[in-house]
Amino acid sequence: MKINRRLVLLVTAPLTVAVAFSVLALAPATNQALQADRLTSMVEAADGASELANRLQRERAAATALISEQGDAEAFRLRTNATDKSIAGFRSRTKGLSSVPGSAQGALDRIERFVEEMPGLRAQVRSGSSTVSALAFGYRIVIADLNSYRDGIAQADGVDADIADRIRAAAALSEAAEHTAQQQVTVMRAQAAGGFTTASQRTFDAGRMGYTESTGVMFDLGPGEWRTWLERTLSGAKALEARRLEDEIGRTATGKDLTVAPEDWQKAANDRQELLRSVEKRVDAAVLAQVSDARTTLIWTAGAEVALVVLTLVGVVVVAIRLGRVMIRRLRDLRNAAHEVAHSGLPAVMNELSQPGALRGATPEEVARRTGDPVRTTGEDEIGEVGEAFNAVHHEAVRLAAQQAHVHEQLAETLVGVARRGARLTAVMVSELDTVQRDEADPVRMKTLFALDHLAIRMERNTNNLLVLGGYGNARVRSADVGCSTVIVAAAQQIERFDRVSLGAIESGIGVTARAVHDVAHILAELLDNATRYSPPDKQVGVAVWRLWDRAVVQIVDEGVGITAERRAVHNAALLEPQAGIGDVRSMGLHVVARLAARHGIVVELRDSSGPGTIAEVTLPAKVLALDMEEAQAPPGALGNDVGYETPRPITPPGPGGHRQQPAGANARPGRDSAPIGTGVGLVGAGAPVGGGDRETPPGHAGPRDGGPGGGTPERGHGTTPAPHPVHDEPVSRVAGVSSSGLPVRQRRAPQQWPAAGKREGAEQRPGTGAPRPSPRRRDSRQVSDVLAAYAQGINRSTNHRGRSAPDDNTERTEK
Repeated sequence: MKINRRLVLLVTAPLTVAVAFSVLALAPATNQALQADRLTSMVEAADGASELANRLQRERAAATALISEQGDAEAFRLRTNATDKSIAGFRSRTKGLSSVPGSAQGALDRIERFVEEMPGLRAQVRSGSSTVSALAFGYRIVIADLNSYRDGIAQADGVDADIADRIRAAAALSEAAEHTAQQQVTVMRAQAAGGFTTASQRTFDAGRMGYTESTGVMFDLGPGEWRTWLERTLSGAKALEARRLEDEIGRTATGKDLTVAPEDWQKAANDRQELLRSVEKRVDAAVLAQVSDARTTLIWTAGAEVALVVLTLVGVVVVAIRLGRVMIRRLRDLRNAAHEVAHSGLPAVMNELSQPGALRGATPEEVARRTGDPVRTTGEDEIGEVGEAFNAVHHEAVRLAAQQAHVHEQLAETLVGVARRGARLTAVMVSELDTVQRDEADPVRMKTLFALDHLAIRMERNTNNLLVLGGYGNARVRSADVGCSTVIVAAAQQIERFDRVSLGAIESGIGVTARAVHDVAHILAELLDNATRYSPPDKQVGVAVWRLWDRAVVQIVDEGVGITAERRAVHNAALLEPQAGIGDVRSMGLHVVARLAARHGIVVELRDSSGPGTIAEVTLPAKVLALDMEEAQAPPGALGNDVGYETPRPITPPGPGGHRQQPAGANARPGRDSAPIGTGVGLVGAGAPVGGGDRETPPGHAGPRDGGPGGGTPERGHGTTPAPHPVHDEPVSRVAGVSSSGLPVRQRRAPQQWPAAGKREGAEQRPGTGAPRPSPRRRDSRQVSDVLAAYAQGINRSTNHRGRSAPDDNTERTEK
């Protein structure tokens, strides 16, 4: 789970708890606001009930007048129309009421039933079939229910005690108005009947007492100003007239006619009802205003609490988001810096420091400071401390890498110094061997000299390996391109078992540019050495070359046991990406091949063969090729087997003392000093003498340095060493002459001629070679046989493990 999701969960949990507790805390205030709103709606409906009660009282008076023949039908119709409007208003106000107290809800239900039965009651009034008593009773019940509803809403939930008292006081005022309205109907009945009966008298007196009790309740529960409103309203002339008539009627005895005219009484009673109605309106408006104010206060309070909680939660969320975004951004910057350093920055620095001369004289501390800090922004919190720690780790890693690079440079310089000293010592040894071999004729000592010469060639290749690992190459550059077959032969001369190398199909016209000749020969020498070491000793190692578009492919095929696919993949990866360091000495040849190939864009790949063994494929790019070259091609077969030689150098006639004189420049040593590749050895069949200009190779044979494929590395620039051959009996006509050492020189055979190894221009001559030498005597067959036997024994001694104290080649083993 990513850090942003973790932070969301971390913030969501406390926010959820906070919201839950906030809802619980806001529930009372919200409930009070809702109750206040419901109470306001019920008070508004109570105002409508007061209006409806007043309309019903007037309709009852009109109905009573119509039945008692004190009024007309038009007045009753007007009153019924007004009542219907009040009923519609009351229904609209009570339609959306909820949570009405039980007593109030029962009153509403009874009122609804009366409203449904009212058309029948009105029809009876119009027809005159109803009695005044029944009519008065029906209207009194519904008016009582209306007043009961007003009194019942005071019992609603959450109603303040002061508001409840005021609601009851307003209901008491409505009851007082109902008592006066009943008095009016009772007097009208008495006037129609010719006076009070005992029952009507009691009803009249009960109305007066009920009015007094109801107003007393209002005065007790309501505020003082309500009493003032009522007293001031009823202190006028209309109210006093109604009271006077009331007192006069009240003094009338039972059974006697009332002295008050019906018109006067109806007018005075209606005026008093209007005055009481005006007070009711003011009281209902006061109650509604108070309830509305309470509702507004509670709603604002609840809204303020909700807003405060919401703003607090929103503020917490905003702060959490901003802080979280800052933390996430900083963590992402830290992560991106870590990824950049781990996957590109630090590997790039390591790759740069692994290159030779990367420090350029700077100290490890200076290199570390120069790379800078990967994390730009830090702070005083934990994330900033992690960033600083990461910068410190990066600085230390770069410093250690620079220190290691410094150690590697010192080691490389040491290796190069050792290699150069070894090269100088090898050169001195080769020079001494040349001097000793010049006039040596003893077969036993020649055997030892040949063995030493071959070992010097292989020692020189190991010295060149150290130079390559140290970052250096061959200092000499050729001036002419060389054919590919010549390069292959020169490479074969640098390995121990050169006699097992067999040339296959080599496409003509393929050459190697002068600047890459030595490195290509070195690469092929390492691969050939590896192939001959790890394949059966009785099997040949084949070499083939062909052109592929603008490239050339060289394949080296052996018949060993092969290698596994996993190990071959590891070797191919190492060949594709050369190791920057010095590398393991045990796999020195692999690193040398990789480095030399990388210099020229050469691709070296090991492949599985269809049969036993392994194929080493070398792809030469166009920039190292010299195509369409004219060179003589060697026939397929093992190197040095029945190969012709070029035309020998001119031999001077014997001089005084029986020695044969050499021409001027004879000691330029084409086999060593003018070899086609400057490898320290010549080419097979190149016609180079074994010991230089003073000793020629016998027919069908060549020495290890001056004619055979056991020659040295491309950096030497010495003579060639042809592979040994059995001695063949040749006719006299095939012998062109005698060398300075007394050996016969074989004539050139054009069909099987190998590439010529002509003398390089400007070849340096050895001191003292300009003077003519005495012509050597011609050796007999016994002497020739002894010399050849010494050569063969020398080659066997150089390749025999008992003659070597330690392995001299360190090529990577790829076959096992």
